[in-house]
Formats: sequence, C-alpha cells, structure tokens
Amino acid sequence: MTEDSQRNFRSVYYEKVGFRGVEEKKSLEILLKDDRLDIEKLCTFSQRFPLPSMYRALVWKVLLGILPPHHESHVQVMMYRKEQYSDVLHALKVIRFVSDATPQSEVYLYMHRLESGKLPRSPSFPLEPEDEVFLAIAKAMEEMVEDSVDCYWITRCFVNQLNSKYRDTLPQLPKAFEQYLNLEDSRLLSHLKACCAVSTLPYELWFKKCFAGCLPESSLQRQVIWDKVVSGSCKILVFVAVEILLTFKIKVMALNSAEKITKFLENIPQDSSDAIVSKAIDLWHKHCGTPVHSA
Repeated sequence: MTEDSQRNFRSVYYEKVGFRGVEEKKSLEILLKDDRLDIEKLCTFSQRFPLPSMYRALVWKVLLGILPPHHESHVQVMMYRKEQYSDVLHALKVIRFVSDATPQSEVYLYMHRLESGKLPRSPSFPLEPEDEVFLAIAKAMEEMVEDSVDCYWITRCFVNQLNSKYRDTLPQLPKAFEQYLNLEDSRLLSHLKACCAVSTLPYELWFKKCFAGCLPESSLQRQVIWDKVVSGSCKILVFVAVEILLTFKIKVMALNSAEKITKFLENIPQDSSDAIVSKAIDLWHKHCGTPVHSA
C-alpha cells in the first residue's frame, strides 16, 4: 500500500471511530483561516483526505458556490440564502403545494422546481426521472446536514453540479466501470457478460444518485465519497461500483441471471460499506495516482 493510500485509509478509520488525523485537520484549519479561501487548495485537500465533519458543510458550501471565497461576505450571503429559502417555501405554502406534513425532501424538490420554473400543476403529477434523483440525494443529504437551509442549498447545488459540470462525464462512467473491472477481475466481468448483466446493472443508483439509497443512510463513508464528488471527481463513483463487485464476487458469481444480479446489487448488505469505500479509495489511487482537484 502506498504512503498516500495508507494515510487515506487511516484517516477514514480515525473519522469512523471519532478521531481525526491531527495533521490533516490542522492543514484544513490553516486553509480556512485565509481571508480569501483558496478554492483550488480546498479541492485538493478534499480529494486527498476525508473532510472533518465539523467543517464539511462549510467546505461544501464554498466549493459548490453557495458561499463566496471571501470570509467577510459569508454572514451576509447566508442571510440572503435564508431569505430566499423562506420566500420560496412561503410561496409553496400559499398555493397549497406543500404543508407542514409534506416530507422535507419533497419540500426541497418543489422549491427547486419552482425556482427552476418547472413546478408541475399539482403535487399529484407523476415524478420525472430527474425528480427521483433529486429526492434520493435530498433524503441522503438530510442525514448529513442538520440545518434545513443548508440542506436545501447543498442538495440543489450538488444536483446542479451533476447536471452541468458532470453532464458529459456521467454517461461515460458505465464504460469506465467495465474497463476497470476488467483490469481488476476479468473473470468476474466475463460472468456478467455471460449473464447479459452488464447493461442492466444499477448504474442510475450508482452514478446518477451517487449511491444514495445504496450505502447506509447515515454512512460516514458516503460522506467521504461525496467529498470527492463535490470537489471535482465523479470518477470515484466508478471505483466504488468496482469494489462492490469485487467484495461480493462469490455471491455474484453464484447468480446466473441478469435480474438476480441486479436485484442483489441494488440491495447490498449494509455492514460492508466501510471496507468497500476504503478499498475503493485505494483503487482510485492505484489507477488514477494521487488525486488532485481536477481528478
């Protein structure tokens, strides 16, 4: 194991048990003290190490453009964000599109649709595929971000990033998955092809929803993966998918139909996620080198 991957694995373990690598935390705190935050350095840090939970929301908001790089503007900008949140929520309540009983993730969806000029005529209208993606990510984000205003803005900008920055890259991830799985275990890939399962794998769950609904709801490990997505690398998703197949190779090899394989992969055992993500990050290092902000 390389020095970088050893440090990464150690950092993931420390955060899981409630400790943080002192060296990494101090490095981040130094970056966050700058009057003007260096976006590129924050991206590089987020690519190399798991973000400490106490700083995750702040770093995500800066990297997603919710907050500007200048510290002195943060309070005022967040005040504007809160006002906009309140105004949009109030508008939805006035037209009786949402109520206090509406699930929070659905509230976020309708707020997003209203602000995008795509609000349906009625909440009873069937959801579009893109709405299903938004809801899955919103539900997962609720487990990570306590403040409802922060949760809405981070969810909205996270989804916007998937639809804009990664728009051309996401459709290529299934092919990349096949390529790297072949490098790691060609026999396993051959089995998937023999079962005609390659084209039916849960790519939407893996790549469009970024494993929301796949990894445990409150999984620290999913937060570590999303650190990488927020900071510039959706390719990490490929290696999580590859590692899922490698981890459950024996089970998958015993299944003889595309339907059974896909059904299993959509509901993988939850107690394996820590090891899967740690090993996926090692694979990422192995095939892509030391991650940088644009990896």
